[in-house]
Amino acid sequence: MKILALDSSGLVASVAVVENDTLLAEYTVNYKKTHSQTLLPMLDEISNMTELDLSTIDAIAVAGGPGSFTGLRIGSATAKGLGLALEKPLISIPTTAAIAYNIWDTNKFVCPIMDARRNQVYTGVYCYTDHRLDTVWEQDTMSIEALAEGLNCLDHEVIFLGDGVAVYREKLQELLTIPFSFAPAHVNRQRAAAVAALAEVYYKEGKIQTAEEHEPEYLRKSQAERERAERESVKHADVLKKQKNGEKSE
Repeated sequence: MKILALDSSGLVASVAVVENDTLLAEYTVNYKKTHSQTLLPMLDEISNMTELDLSTIDAIAVAGGPGSFTGLRIGSATAKGLGLALEKPLISIPTTAAIAYNIWDTNKFVCPIMDARRNQVYTGVYCYTDHRLDTVWEQDTMSIEALAEGLNCLDHEVIFLGDGVAVYREKLQELLTIPFSFAPAHVNRQRAAAVAALAEVYYKEGKIQTAEEHEPEYLRKSQAERERAERESVKHADVLKKQKNGEKSE
């Protein structure tokens, strides 16, 4: 089985190819460039270096969200385009599960945190049972305070990883009453190799979809959508106020 994987859910852009539990190639960049500039050139480089015939892959895996709205759209569009052109199925991997898969077979809980802005994180909690990644908490959006409170209630040692660690490290140290640690640099960000490895598991379980079916999982509205909703709410309140005062609304 040969799987091509893409992850552009955050600042990191990553492309990998895994074949039968062997990582053939991975290209990962965490730098200030847009994924529209980097993702396809990275794929071309991997294809050239490994003499990869894209028609020989069995599936295309992609980090399906949550994450950066722009990044998810780019990753999704790239995966869908490849799936349609190559007539290959897609495997959508929850972003936090893929990040958690960087840590293997620990007896601790694994908690990826991605900075979602507005004092919130995208997160989930995972554990290993019989060498298999299991979900303790489904991925969700919440405040760092709510996350810390929930983890304290679970009363189990936890490993944190993800770009949210740099933002909320001190806050977590202040709020947590359970034992915890932070993953080192080589496993604390998105990696397409983890997406591909977890996709092998999903593929065997039949968790595949067509390119037409795939849509990113944003978990919450984009900033533009939130701002539009706020403007409409203010406008509606103004109309009600004018009606109450007997004024004509525009």
